[in-house]
Amino acid sequence: MNPTPQIDAYFAELAEACSKIDRTDLSKMIHAIEQAYERESTIYICGNGGSAATASHICCDFNKGISMYQEKKFNFVSLNDNMATMMAIANDVSYDDVFLIQSEGRVREGDVLIAISGSGNSKNVIKAVEYFKGLGNTVIGLSGYSGGKLKDLSDISVHVPVDDMQKAEDAHMSILHLCAQIIARELGHPLC
Repeated sequence: MNPTPQIDAYFAELAEACSKIDRTDLSKMIHAIEQAYERESTIYICGNGGSAATASHICCDFNKGISMYQEKKFNFVSLNDNMATMMAIANDVSYDDVFLIQSEGRVREGDVLIAISGSGNSKNVIKAVEYFKGLGNTVIGLSGYSGGKLKDLSDISVHVPVDDMQKAEDAHMSILHLCAQIIARELGHPLC
């Protein structure tokens, strides 16, 4: 079997989905991250499955990749990264509460949540979003498919209109890398 047609189709569909992402929303997302950095706020991030890996990955890019060149550091916190805490909450309470309980009493005025959900309907992500919004904090939502509840609840919604989880996840990682590179350049460091 020759996989070339499938390879070409995959990249073409991904490129088409990325071309439909609202550039104004992307600009708002970059600006919100920069504002949080300026006021030394914490930027929380969360997601399930592949989106959890994306959350961890972008924390590395900001907390090490960009911050190592800055006197003032970024403070990204992935709510996915303490497996023992997540499993204790999932076991003793509910998996729907793994991000909420980690946020309660810790989130401060001016903190930001980047919520990632391919479907836009992950219950644990939505609970965290509702908590942040209830405190008056900014929520940036990254979604795919129709955007689900996350698209409607987010203050800044960066929606990838594609009915394919892998392509939505590809685009979300690219969006976060794009933010990191632009912000790094604005801070005077072209590589991160």
